[in-house]
Amino acid sequence: MAQKDEPKLKIGVVGCGNISLAYMRNAPLFRGVEITACADLDIEAAGRRAEAFGLRATDVDSLIDDEDIDLVLNLTIPAAHFDVSMRALSAGKHVFTEKPLGVTADEGRKLVDAAASRGLAIGSAPDTFLGAAGRHARRLMEAGAIGKPVTGTAFMMGRGMEHWHPDPSFYYQPGAGPVMDMGPYYLTMMVNLMGPVRRVQAVATSGQEERLITADGPKKGTSFKVGTPTSLLSLLEFACGATVTFGASWDVFRHSNHPIELHGTEGSLRLPDPDNFGGVVALSRHGAPWEETDTADALFGAVNWPVALPDRANYRMLGLADLARSIVEGRAPRASGTLALHVLEVMEAILRAGETGVGQTIAGKTEQPRELREDEARSLLA
Repeated sequence: MAQKDEPKLKIGVVGCGNISLAYMRNAPLFRGVEITACADLDIEAAGRRAEAFGLRATDVDSLIDDEDIDLVLNLTIPAAHFDVSMRALSAGKHVFTEKPLGVTADEGRKLVDAAASRGLAIGSAPDTFLGAAGRHARRLMEAGAIGKPVTGTAFMMGRGMEHWHPDPSFYYQPGAGPVMDMGPYYLTMMVNLMGPVRRVQAVATSGQEERLITADGPKKGTSFKVGTPTSLLSLLEFACGATVTFGASWDVFRHSNHPIELHGTEGSLRLPDPDNFGGVVALSRHGAPWEETDTADALFGAVNWPVALPDRANYRMLGLADLARSIVEGRAPRASGTLALHVLEVMEAILRAGETGVGQTIAGKTEQPRELREDEARSLLA
């Protein structure tokens, strides 16, 4: 366990869009990290964040080259993840990036290899699996509450982004889509609970060739072409022997599927939306009625977001705080680049299997993340 006088990792944020708000608000909660600067291609956006959080606004190149910055927090759009992360690693900075690690597994492998060759740490969102719901589910799995995992289902379904996002077209291009955009939350949670995936089969389709933007903004009423499948149904075979059906779609108006259900030789486990840090975890032992545990009173499970009218738990920065601690302790971070690379390989395999109709074997290897015990989680607090 790190000491109270552990050094603070000086963090520079690249990308000052919507997601940066959560990271910046949450940073003071955690020990060992401090956001000191921010940059964005939109200088005014960087200035607004800097003014709101007492940071130093600068341009991207200057931030990456700044000797006072220890780690670059990469919150750019997916297409820029590889370039910004590689530039930061080349400048001798540790990196934590929003998901996905890159838009291709090849990009992800290059980043993980570059970090390893330079003795630098690289981590990636999502870190939601370290939240209250994920930790509670992991404890149940480790205790054998459902026995040996056998099968399960995971569903991420909705109508997409164009009804709320003013410029959503990038969500529907290669490197995005429902699997690449939302899949990391579901797949990372399942790898956390059951270990790595070894084989994938899938089918894919798109409900519409074009999408109409109905969200308020300058592009309201305009259409754009869809460049990646918007509905995929996959079968994941885990190294532990379990098989899980994972469906991801932006062509669904309404559904009643639970986000994740896992079934084993002793019982069943139901998890909340893995995009959140909290929620209700339910356990059925040997077919008995569901025993529900609301994690709202647990560490990193309290409803806190959005600030004006909270309806969910959002503790982004938790994974980065664990990465900072991992540097002090000389171990791998839990939300590691290696884990993110494995998830990226699985997502790429789902897309390839959906396109070709041929099952895909996952060549890369990863380890199940170390369980985040309650005392360790508490020690990350400032």
